Amino acid sequence: MAPSSTTTLTPPILSSTTATVDEGGATTISSIHPDIIQTHLLTRLDGPTLASAACTSSQLYTLCTQDILWTSICHSTWPSTNTPRLLHLISTFPNGSRSFFSDSFPLLTNSDPTPTADSPLNPDTSPPELISAVDLYYKGKLVFCKVIETETVSSWFRCSPFRLDLLDPKDVVSTPIRFPDCEDACLELEKDLALSWIMIEPIGRRAVNLSSHRAVSVQRHWLSGEIQVRFATIMTGERGSSSEFVQCGTVIMCGGSEGGELQLREVSLHLENMDGKHLNGKDSLAILGRVLESKKIRGKRRREEEEGGRKRYQDYLERTRERKARKLRTEGTLDTLCMAFGVLVFSSFWMFVLCR
Repeated sequence: MAPSSTTTLTPPILSSTTATVDEGGATTISSIHPDIIQTHLLTRLDGPTLASAACTSSQLYTLCTQDILWTSICHSTWPSTNTPRLLHLISTFPNGSRSFFSDSFPLLTNSDPTPTADSPLNPDTSPPELISAVDLYYKGKLVFCKVIETETVSSWFRCSPFRLDLLDPKDVVSTPIRFPDCEDACLELEKDLALSWIMIEPIGRRAVNLSSHRAVSVQRHWLSGEIQVRFATIMTGERGSSSEFVQCGTVIMCGGSEGGELQLREVSLHLENMDGKHLNGKDSLAILGRVLESKKIRGKRRREEEEGGRKRYQDYLERTRERKARKLRTEGTLDTLCMAFGVLVFSSFWMFVLCR
């Protein structure tokens, strides 16, 4: 079942249809032919609204759970899913496209914010393969989408820093977006860009959206002038370690063309701990595996989820600053003790020499 929403079927549509059936009094939804409901009403709804409509009656539940409706919604929401590999894979989910939408639409802003010591990460249960379905939007219009498959069993992958790149180093993707020429334009870019990065584990038929949907920061490089757009989701790791909280960050590097259009030069995803170090493949898979298995809290609006994601990102930055300050204080104390010990040893040596 897709995430619930407070939006329901539009009353004016139902009332006008009811009037054509019986002008003398109220009628029920069962008075309308199922083909009319499915063809002219349900096809106009988005995923959350369709899920809400399915909860209103047994008849609507039967109509609203048709896989053809959810397949169409998945394709319109994430055009990257309309590929032969994903079409087949999504059809194998427990409830087909409906299950895929239910897993992929909610954002990871409601996971447990407190890591527990009694739930250690288990690398042995990590997924053997990952598929990424990525869609980038500007003002609601698709500007880039791609699907990549990543093997996760080789020793090279597990020992190297975890990083997924959608573009080769020499690839450049042109967009119809104007390259921002001032700070105000950069702020507008932060509001207008939206990203979906769905991570799919094909063996277990599981999926999760790792993007914050809206950018959490937009920065211009002081030397090259390139724009860095960051989307981030904060995940929980193991208590007491540098991976107590982990940032799953998607970085988009943008440059300008001679005609003034914005070009995508890098689209990558990585995981880093609170010390700013990238996690290797083995540790990243353990965290992603636990995220894929966890249950996300449903029922919040997308705007609330986005705002929660930004707040968690700001809290994460504050935690990293506090951790860095504690580390500097500890190192300063150790340096002072080492210097004092050295002075004591040096003084003792010369006192021993002079007093002989």
